[in-house]
Amino acid sequence: MAGLAWGWFEAGWVRLRTLDLMVDGLPAELDGLRVVHLSDFHLGLPSRGARAVGRGARWARERDPDLVCITGDLVSRPRGEAQLRALVRDLPRCYAILGNHDLAISRDPFSKAVELEGLEPASLLLDEGVEVELRGERVWIAGLDPRSRGREPHLRQDAALTILLSHFPSVLDRPAAEGFDLVLAGHMHDGQICVPYPGGKLRLAHPSARYTHGFYRRGRTVMHVSPGLGTTFVPFRFFARPEATELVLRVAARTIGA
Repeated sequence: MAGLAWGWFEAGWVRLRTLDLMVDGLPAELDGLRVVHLSDFHLGLPSRGARAVGRGARWARERDPDLVCITGDLVSRPRGEAQLRALVRDLPRCYAILGNHDLAISRDPFSKAVELEGLEPASLLLDEGVEVELRGERVWIAGLDPRSRGREPHLRQDAALTILLSHFPSVLDRPAAEGFDLVLAGHMHDGQICVPYPGGKLRLAHPSARYTHGFYRRGRTVMHVSPGLGTTFVPFRFFARPEATELVLRVAARTIGA
């Protein structure tokens, strides 16, 4: 009972982090650009994850970043749509994609597909991109449709900064991510249910996953994998706190190895 109580508590114990991120080739004009990365809301099911989502969204609004990017699994049941729309309504310069749970493409028996055709005023990107101007520089933001997994849509365009939103972090190993400066992904929940051991932890849902949370590099591309904010399958988290992350992009003096 104590363990279940802790897991329920941790599901709402959100971490709010600001991290510097070196980006190769970033123009000096974009040094210090702030991007809040949110992911995996899973709204519509009873869970303290909804509390974490609400706190993370409020924090994002208070930070007033240059961009807010949400990398999928927005809702798990249709009844979560109203809360989702209320949250994104106040997020500045927000861009989002869908995840597999939004389409009920998962092993979770509690998920049900939700018909999200738009998310105004946020921009919902499904195998498409949009160009925005920030600090006088062109920034290209593209989003993958989770249904395109296995296909390789060509979304790359030339810009001062290129960002790819992908629900699945395995995109870093795919041609779809080639040439992008920054990839933002989610899906993993940092394992959600974990067993700690000295120097690490066993992620029970994904014990052999290569990309679980934090930063990864391949060539000039850097990827951030969000631990996410909500829960799936069970409304608990163990040693995998929910997180909203503000990334402060910095000019890289040199290429940093993987």
